[in-house]
Amino acid sequence: MAGITLAQAQTLLDAAITAYQAALTSQEYSTGSRSLKRAELSALSADVDKWSRLVQKLTRGGIRITGATPT
Repeated sequence: MAGITLAQAQTLLDAAITAYQAALTSQEYSTGSRSLKRAELSALSADVDKWSRLVQKLTRGGIRITGATPT
């Protein structure tokens, strides 16, 4: 995820959570001749996890490496 800021990652996490919550209430609905089917919960859950991990990583300042010897 090179080039993504904390603010962008937080916005994407918020959107993923909103989509997940919407999918919990209804998976499919129709209006007249049009219908909408929401994404699968497993895919939305994976997105929430991905963005949550990135927000946590960016909040603490990046990747932590322990036990490595620089060359």
